Formats: sequence, structure tokens, C-alpha cells
Amino acid sequence: MHSSLIGKVEKANRYARELDRISIERVALTFRGDNDTHHVSLDAGQWHCTCHYFESWGSCVHLLALQKIFGVMLPEEAQVSIFNATAASAIA
Repeated sequence: MHSSLIGKVEKANRYARELDRISIERVALTFRGDNDTHHVSLDAGQWHCTCHYFESWGSCVHLLALQKIFGVMLPEEAQVSIFNATAASAIA
């Protein structure tokens, strides 16, 4: 292996440990829940999930799990709490 490649691998490993270098702006994924499969997306700091709980409350366990996984890589506006969620009908 070339020495320059070894350096690149070492740098990649360091970057992987320094998660604050990464900022997630947009993501779309499929989340296989216990009861159904849901489509979750994040765009411009706004979450969306196809589960029924999200439709009513604007947050859900799928978002909570993803926030734990992505952690510091999420922008501030994407770090919402399921406990602070307000019923969507009360907002409208």
C-alpha cells in the first residue's frame, strides 16, 4: 500500500471520530419499525415521517432514534424532542 494511501486512511479514521466536522442538511431514508415501514426525511432542518404519530404530533420515536444516531451532526433546528411536541392540530 502506498504511504500516501495510508495517510488518507488515517485521516479518514480521524474524521470519523470527529463528528462535529459533519453537518447533515438533507437525508431521506426508510425506517423499518415494529409495525410498519416508514419514510423519514430531513430537509432544511425540518423533519417529516409517514407514521401516524408524526402526523398528529410533529415528532415520533423514529426521529428520536435518528437524532440519537446522528447526534452532533444535526443542525440545531433538527434537534426536536418528542416530549416537547405539540399536537399538529393545536398548531394549525
